[in-house]
Amino acid sequence: MDWDGLDPPAKKPEKRKLDDMSIEALHDYIADLEAEILRVREAITAKEAARGGAEAFFKK
Repeated sequence: MDWDGLDPPAKKPEKRKLDDMSIEALHDYIADLEAEILRVREAITAKEAARGGAEAFFKK
């Protein structure tokens, strides 16, 4: 079964206009994006662990 198909499709966020942002705002934006990447990676890890547990349970 494909578990990835159960999540609703995500809309792509609109890109920010970088030309209007200051250097400090750009650094803050990068930090926000890096934090979001970390959050997504943690969600992936949790989903993979749940999938692995389910697969191990049903293979018995």
